[in-house]
Amino acid sequence: MAVQRAWYLLQTKPRQDARALENLENQGFEVFAPMLNVERIRAGKRQTVTEPLFPGYLFIYLDQVADNWRPIRSTRGVSRLVTFNDMPLPVAGDIIERLRQRIADKQPKEALKSGDPVHICQGAFAELDAVFECYDGTERVVILLNLMHRTQRLSMPLANIRRA
Repeated sequence: MAVQRAWYLLQTKPRQDARALENLENQGFEVFAPMLNVERIRAGKRQTVTEPLFPGYLFIYLDQVADNWRPIRSTRGVSRLVTFNDMPLPVAGDIIERLRQRIADKQPKEALKSGDPVHICQGAFAELDAVFECYDGTERVVILLNLMHRTQRLSMPLANIRRA
């Protein structure tokens, strides 16, 4: 008989992703919790923090026949196994692999510093080079752009620029 191992989706109790992950791993289950490094402003300072990609959900690798699914329901932090028509629906393995690859590809970016060269990749000034001046809130930046032999200060979304 072939092994029918597949990934399934678990819903965790509110703000208990880490507890559920730890308890499931302690029971010997293979669990995947995709995490991302994001920049947040805390106490007036820009910090890189790790947050779940899917808050409130974890992926668990189980065999339909060989694994004992009963302890999952009573695991601290776990709310339920996500089902469709009262049957757990497996998540395609290639989706999990693409998630893992995508997370591995996303290296945490260093915060820009005043004077760093940047390239504008979106918007009205796309394909122009500029100089980073400062952050303007959480999602915007102020850049210095040389237009018609004069330096102009522009505010734009952080997503529109990349380090040159």
